[in-house]
Amino acid sequence: MLLVACQHTDNKMYQTTYAPGTAPIAPKISHETNVHGVKLPDDYFWMRLSDGQKASSSPDEQTRAVVAYLEAENEFTKSTMAHTEALQSKLFQEMKGRIKETDMSVPVFDNGYWYYTRFDQGADYALYCRKKQSMESGSEEILVNGPERAVGHDYWSLGGWDVSEDNRLIGISEDTVSRRVYSVVFKNLENGTLLEDKLEGVSGGITWANDNRTVFYTRKDTVTLRSSQIWKHKLGTAQSEDVMVYEEKDEEFSVYVYKTKSDKFIVIASFQTMSAEYRVLDADEPDGELRVIQPRERGLEYQIDHFGDKFYIVTNLEAKNFRLMQCPLNQTGKENWTEVIPHRTDVLLQGIEIFRDHLVVQERKGGLTQLHIKRWDNSADHYMEFQDPTYYMGVGANPEFNTSVLRYGYTSLVVPNSTYDYDMSTRQRTLLKQQEVVGGYDQSVYTSEYLRAKATDGTLVPVSLVYRKDLVKKDGSSPLLLYGYGSYGSSMDAYFSSTRLSLLDRGFVFAIAHIRGGQELGRAWYEDGKLLKKKNSFTDFIDCGKFLIQEKYCAPDKLFAMGGSAGGLLMGAVTNMAPELWKGVVSAVPFVDVINTMLDETIPLTTGEFDEWGNPKDKTYFDYMLSYSPYDNISPMKYPNILITTGYWDSQVQYWEPAKYIARLRQFKTDNNRLLMWCNMDAGHGGKSGRFEALKEYALEYAFLLDLAGIRE
Repeated sequence: MLLVACQHTDNKMYQTTYAPGTAPIAPKISHETNVHGVKLPDDYFWMRLSDGQKASSSPDEQTRAVVAYLEAENEFTKSTMAHTEALQSKLFQEMKGRIKETDMSVPVFDNGYWYYTRFDQGADYALYCRKKQSMESGSEEILVNGPERAVGHDYWSLGGWDVSEDNRLIGISEDTVSRRVYSVVFKNLENGTLLEDKLEGVSGGITWANDNRTVFYTRKDTVTLRSSQIWKHKLGTAQSEDVMVYEEKDEEFSVYVYKTKSDKFIVIASFQTMSAEYRVLDADEPDGELRVIQPRERGLEYQIDHFGDKFYIVTNLEAKNFRLMQCPLNQTGKENWTEVIPHRTDVLLQGIEIFRDHLVVQERKGGLTQLHIKRWDNSADHYMEFQDPTYYMGVGANPEFNTSVLRYGYTSLVVPNSTYDYDMSTRQRTLLKQQEVVGGYDQSVYTSEYLRAKATDGTLVPVSLVYRKDLVKKDGSSPLLLYGYGSYGSSMDAYFSSTRLSLLDRGFVFAIAHIRGGQELGRAWYEDGKLLKKKNSFTDFIDCGKFLIQEKYCAPDKLFAMGGSAGGLLMGAVTNMAPELWKGVVSAVPFVDVINTMLDETIPLTTGEFDEWGNPKDKTYFDYMLSYSPYDNISPMKYPNILITTGYWDSQVQYWEPAKYIARLRQFKTDNNRLLMWCNMDAGHGGKSGRFEALKEYALEYAFLLDLAGIRE
């Protein structure tokens, strides 16, 4: 039985005076949590504020104290990094200078219109547009004017937009707080006027039924921000009259809604880490009854699509790496599923894209993505070929069903983001657009490699890296930035970044450690880096760093590490486990207070992540999580230089985790290395909005790394 006892002596000593130019020392207020008989002191528990406190126009003493502390950390970061201001400015200007300010996406044809996004000169936000039938002769309609919608807001983000089947109406969702809770407005595309309808508290976008009047949307729990309800709205009525069509009461599950590519079904998906459940509704009958495809079962994952008289199902049913099944529309239980593509131990089946004559299968083998093209009549099938040693390739926007042309994207560490059309019948590919690097980019100057580092237990861990051939001699003298994530089965694929050129052109090597916990090498790779095997992620990352030093890609005193969110947990763990290995660490929006967060089911994401980290109410998981939780394992020792970034309005990793973390590091560390935090007081998990504003934070991070590497310009 779990016993949790909390003691908190609030002696009102929140406020203190922070001297300019000195490291802020946060007030300590006694707080203790007793879990399974283990006492966990937390003198900085007081830093946690509710959303109501943060949003109040009359902040209380605690809120004022928290804001004062965060602002003091920001001021200390500014003063400590003041000598790099010229470098930061130079980095910002060169990163911004590589971006084509007047730019346009590759148009996508859907239901009679070409849809595209474009940026005007100097604009932070995009215009979302369409033209009827022809890009050459059609007149432009601006569907969403980003610059106009963002006026008056410190933060603005488009959650999504969806056009009705008759092309007359659009629903637009937007977030002005960075809390990932959206408002939806509707616009008449024939006259440009906004409808009176407005939806609040929405989790992203909306999905139209085929009657052009009914929309389905998701709402979040107001406390945990878990997407838990699907609602139905009829245009011309108040939101108070909306009908809840489904509620997900299991706190470990979240929900979302979408329409199949065939436009035949509205689909409600319930999912958590280990299982899923789908409900469908005829899109022509929005007031009809939902029916379940296959009831949820622990450990059974599946996702569905529709084609003709069948549902197609990607599932792990008796298939760790997933397989493709099919079933009749009216007999959908798993007992009716028949196999289309079998399970393979060396290939992860990630998803499918359906066309009239072709089936496109997205797979991953040997750590790399691949596309398998099959004809429905089984007359031919083939794999597309790619040349780079490490790359990322994925299916793009393909709303049209009656076509033999596949839209896909391709990038690598040396190849800018590229959009292609691929004729699946003739096997001819056409480059439609490649990201332009303003000022010129010579790909031949750079090279990428795909290596394998041996982990402590003998496992070979893939490492992708890139560097300038004329600046890096592989003689053990170069600075190197190692990036990692390793959670949720999210694969960190090799991709191009024009921003990253600011490091490469100054002699840095950039590397990605494809550690366990991701899914680069299949489902087993993920399962070997979660729950009671989570430490494999950390030791893999450390071993990759040592390997790169051993192979002379990096100087022993110039190895840097970076990760964000769950990758910030990685950063916290590896700095506790091997602090001497890293010259500097950048930890973005880091999940570092593992025990306290996972004990608190009111915090967003907690209940849905028990299958990722474990539930600390179970002593077995508690003991294991406590053994690596970065916040709980800070001890008196020398730590590397550390820069932490966070957002005051972050709903995924709450700001108080990094704030408490840095306060405790200051309390225990025995070195004089830099320990800095930058808290964006207007932003959330993704940082600042706008394509240029975010570059200022990149400039700070890069200046931090370059300065420590002895590179001043």
